[in-house]
Amino acid sequence: MALFFERPESGETAILVHIDLNSESEPEDPREFEELVIAAGGDPVEFIVGSRKSPSAKFFIGTGKLDEVKTQVSEHRAGLVIFNHNLSPSQERNLESELKCRVLDRTGLILDIFAQRARTHEGKLQVELAQLQHLSSRLVRGWTHLERQKGGIGMRGPGETQLESDRRMVRDRIKSIEKRLEKVRKQRDQGRRSRRRSDTPTVSLVGYTNAGKSTLFNAITNADVFAADQLFATLDPTMRRVSLHDLGSVIFADTVGFISHLPHRLVDAFRATLEEASSADLLLHIIDASSEDRSTNISRVNDVLKEINAFHLPTLLVYNKIDLMDGSSSRIERDSDGNPVAVWVSALTGEGLDLVRSALVEKLPNKLLHVHLKLTPSHGALRATLYRHNAVIKEVIDNEGQIEIEIKLPESELFRILKISGLKFEDLVTIS
Repeated sequence: MALFFERPESGETAILVHIDLNSESEPEDPREFEELVIAAGGDPVEFIVGSRKSPSAKFFIGTGKLDEVKTQVSEHRAGLVIFNHNLSPSQERNLESELKCRVLDRTGLILDIFAQRARTHEGKLQVELAQLQHLSSRLVRGWTHLERQKGGIGMRGPGETQLESDRRMVRDRIKSIEKRLEKVRKQRDQGRRSRRRSDTPTVSLVGYTNAGKSTLFNAITNADVFAADQLFATLDPTMRRVSLHDLGSVIFADTVGFISHLPHRLVDAFRATLEEASSADLLLHIIDASSEDRSTNISRVNDVLKEINAFHLPTLLVYNKIDLMDGSSSRIERDSDGNPVAVWVSALTGEGLDLVRSALVEKLPNKLLHVHLKLTPSHGALRATLYRHNAVIKEVIDNEGQIEIEIKLPESELFRILKISGLKFEDLVTIS
């Protein structure tokens, strides 16, 4: 079924259609729509807008607007018309029949971007599952000549058999992918249980797409995750273990960017990935501080967090991209009890990253031990491990090679290291 990853060449000439509906409580954003089309590799040559009380059952748009779209398709020789709305399978078929070109709805557009961005085996499986589920309701496309074949003697044809064969193939493929993703979920669950047992806190970065999550993730963890100024630059979850001073080991997880009205099929398909956010000890909600839609995007992210049962988790807001704002500087905002609630930073320039680390130390649960250990030259491996965890504050070596080392480390982390080393805390500690 590799055909689902044969994406069209970029630069496709596209006509965009956005209709304001009175029946919509929260309309789609036309600017975001255009960004999505560009992110998919489309070349928008015309943006047709209009308004209606409610969608037309047959074409979604009225016949007058349909003629306008038809004229623009002809003038620009466009091969694609994209709607900033979700179309029913019949509306899609009817529009294609009238416009004589491909028609794509909002869900299909987002699926296309996800298909282009998926890099890992898991990510590709998740996208293909969402694509197949979307496609399964549209499998009558290309078989409209069968409408008259309702069954009965003399009315059964090879086309109908082929259509059923296609449907069965899609159903089988969906089941196969779901089984494989279930295996991935179990593996992730085991990983999360292992992290909980080791008391290693997990921080998940969430936020509206293109808020700068990956840039911040790279800056904090010194990783090299792909980061670009485009929607859905990161699709696959990336995890890094980082040792923070005064905190010890912390696991950071970069997640897929959220978007308004993220299609349910994608939320379901990416549940294994999104569960990394719902099981975190702390969420870093990254916000593009320079965006005009800042408040709206925060609400949209919160809606997705509610959907994946992660809204209740402790959260630190990180207002990113202050380098794009005049007169804005890095700072920590605190509540009435003095707890950090927001940090203003620029992940690109590095301004304020030290404040993020400080706020993390305050927000994450930890029980730090500040102790002095007496080590001998035979404890070289333990000494190296403590340095690797950034736990060493000071050390003094006497003439006989005896080492008195001052460390600060989470209690659970120190006892885990000592257990691996086969050593006992009470045999080494001198001052606590």
